[in-house]
Amino acid sequence: MLLNSGKFEINLSVPLTLEYEGAGKRLVGKKGALKANDIDDIVDYVCSIAHRKKVYYLWRPILSDPKDDMVLELAVSAGCTIIVTYNKDDFEGVEKFGIRLLTAQEFLREIGELP
Repeated sequence: MLLNSGKFEINLSVPLTLEYEGAGKRLVGKKGALKANDIDDIVDYVCSIAHRKKVYYLWRPILSDPKDDMVLELAVSAGCTIIVTYNKDDFEGVEKFGIRLLTAQEFLREIGELP
């Protein structure tokens, strides 16, 4: 499993963790979705291996979506150089913080997990 492989680190803040949990639980009850306790288990596991960061500053608004601002603030606070997202257009301008945007596929190529 790559999550705990040491090839990258995961950073979380309390607001982002709650957002992930809420997004997962909004899918509960839909065809093929996980159950609520499965979402809890996944969030608990990610929290157990992630670097937990406090965000002491808010620059909002910088990006068009406040939830994306939350991700940017965490990335800066944690000293991240990459944000992995499929919504690159929503993160326009993050390069001024020294952060690159990669899709999951691009990121997996960069860390040597895809050819």
